[in-house]
Amino acid sequence: VQLQASGGGLVQPGGSLSVSCAVSGRAFAFYALAWFRQGPGGEREFVGAISRNGEFTYFEDFARGRFAISRENAKNTVYLQMNSLKPEDTAIYFCAATADTYNDDNWYGIHVVNYELWGQGTQVTVSS
Repeated sequence: VQLQASGGGLVQPGGSLSVSCAVSGRAFAFYALAWFRQGPGGEREFVGAISRNGEFTYFEDFARGRFAISRENAKNTVYLQMNSLKPEDTAIYFCAATADTYNDDNWYGIHVVNYELWGQGTQVTVSS
């Protein structure tokens, strides 16, 4: 299984950007998915997650109200829409997936250790 993140780039403060992550294989519908980010010299931190049935999402405080996650099972793709971007949002954004959802369609994880599948990351830079 491979996760391929794309869509990163340079955006001005206050702007918007959408990044996506395509997941190979046939098990996409069974994955809970998440986005994490890692800024310069920082640790990888949780951004947001979506349950495998797509009905539940959860965001870290800094992302709540500004970011949105969605999934499109027909395209094996998960999206992260980021609005009102700030310079401190500058980071490499990683998508992650797990099939270990405790047999719960509503489950999602918020920790790095919850996910065993990772993409390579896409750089998002917020600067004027």
